[in-house]
Amino acid sequence: MTMRWAYLFGQPQADPSADRIVIERAGQRTILVPVPDESEAAGVAVELVDEGVQLIELCGGFTVQDAARVIDAVRGRAAVGHVTFGLESVTAAAAYKERFEAQYDAGASPAS
Repeated sequence: MTMRWAYLFGQPQADPSADRIVIERAGQRTILVPVPDESEAAGVAVELVDEGVQLIELCGGFTVQDAARVIDAVRGRAAVGHVTFGLESVTAAAAYKERFEAQYDAGASPAS
């Protein structure tokens, strides 16, 4: 039996169906799935569970509220984990978020 799990992360302008990456090795199927906006993660998660995914891991950029929506949406049909940042990395994570948001607020395309 193949273990199937997915990692969801935010990527502006991404297409969760077309832009995903699948890695299959040693009885495990890993699916990396970008979502254009974290608010779309719950719907994508349900689709993944319908495809047989057993575990969903959410990027640390997702809020606790985003994670709760995903957990509610899959209704116990898959485990949901949420990456969090240790206190020692909060300053660096906040600086990254500020640069990321400034880049996209300025209208930059993801490819630049």
